[in-house]
Amino acid sequence: MGFVESAASPAPEPSVPRLSAREGRRPRDMIISLLVLLVPIALVLTFYRVVLEGDRPVAKDPTSSIQLASREFPVAQASGLGEDWHITSANFRREDGGATLRLGYVDPDDRPILLVQSDVDAATLVPAEVGDQGKRTGTYRAGARTWMQYSGRPGETALIVTEQERTMLIIGDSAAAGNMEKLASSLS
Repeated sequence: MGFVESAASPAPEPSVPRLSAREGRRPRDMIISLLVLLVPIALVLTFYRVVLEGDRPVAKDPTSSIQLASREFPVAQASGLGEDWHITSANFRREDGGATLRLGYVDPDDRPILLVQSDVDAATLVPAEVGDQGKRTGTYRAGARTWMQYSGRPGETALIVTEQERTMLIIGDSAAAGNMEKLASSLS
């Protein structure tokens, strides 16, 4: 049995209804849709930054690290810096040849400053913290201490004082030199 091909006409293509200019999407509609999304996001971010102080550095309590370090060497503590200074990290570590306390500060200009106190030999500690290219650039006198100013890694500067029982370093951005000196002056 054979199939007979019918000479039927092809099925008509469905017609696609055309949208009038009024029914189509316009750029203005997209802008309105984006505004509907962006306005609540902007309000949430503003609330986070202003009310919840979301840009404020997260402060850390350094008490336990300072207590551990105090068992190894006398620890100098900052006093009178104000509420716009924040300790954001505190780390104490015993190492070969001594112990080291590192306190990370954020100064009033939101720049990081690191205070290092250690009884490790200064000849070992200073190159490890400042870098091998560190060079003495001057001095800074704060109370009874005379700090040596060093240029360290690119963009960094350091204040260093070596005492009988410990070495202290203050390391920060070159632009934070004034606040580094304020931290040095506050150490008792």
